[in-house]
Amino acid sequence: MGLPVLLSIPHGGTRVPDWLRPKLCLSEAAMFSDGDPFTREIYDLGDAVEAVVAADVVRSVLDLNRAADDLPPQNPDGVVKSHTCQGIQVYREPLDEQQISDLIHSVYRPYHDRIARLLQTPGLQLGLDCHSMLPEGPPIGPDLGKARPDICLSDGRGLACAPEMTERFARCLRQAFQLPDTAVTVNQPFSGGTITRTYGGKPIPWLQVELNRRLYLEEPPFGDDGPRVRPGAIAKLNRCFHQALLLMFGN
Repeated sequence: MGLPVLLSIPHGGTRVPDWLRPKLCLSEAAMFSDGDPFTREIYDLGDAVEAVVAADVVRSVLDLNRAADDLPPQNPDGVVKSHTCQGIQVYREPLDEQQISDLIHSVYRPYHDRIARLLQTPGLQLGLDCHSMLPEGPPIGPDLGKARPDICLSDGRGLACAPEMTERFARCLRQAFQLPDTAVTVNQPFSGGTITRTYGGKPIPWLQVELNRRLYLEEPPFGDDGPRVRPGAIAKLNRCFHQALLLMFGN
């Protein structure tokens, strides 16, 4: 048995369903920026943890960290989007109700159903919803234009995880990633998304983890040949994340 942790990686997917691709007006660079690039490679620890649930569909198409009824126009950056978090239009024409329903039932429900099943696994002690964040707050976000920390840890302001446990994991992250205290924040700029709020304390605590993309992407992050990744950075972050969990659980 691996570490008693369930990992959720909802925004690391890159697949666009074939029937949707002609409807999109996003560039590859815009889809890359709107998702959480390389988070599957950074966070997926395989058999070292109890379970991993990772999305394969790109976030611009379906956001698994939103409520199923969180839709445009009320929220342009909802479960199905009219605009990305950077304010870029996603579709040439809005999806109709049947198309939205098809996405919810074929992609969204299975992801959340799998989390719900895995939460019944005996011995689980912690759920982690794993993300990356833009170096500065985007137009659709809580911190427009503000520089972000290296790591943000979120517990729904104490509702999804006891603050003592949150701070303990923050210390483990600082130690494993060799970061100063100020580089790892709690509930700032994010306090936790739908996954953290939905499953936190039911029955185990949940935390949302956000790694700053400047830790592994070059500037600009997407060039003529595609993504621009700092050499060796992704493997290093994967090792550091694993080490943080080992410290957390005393191994």
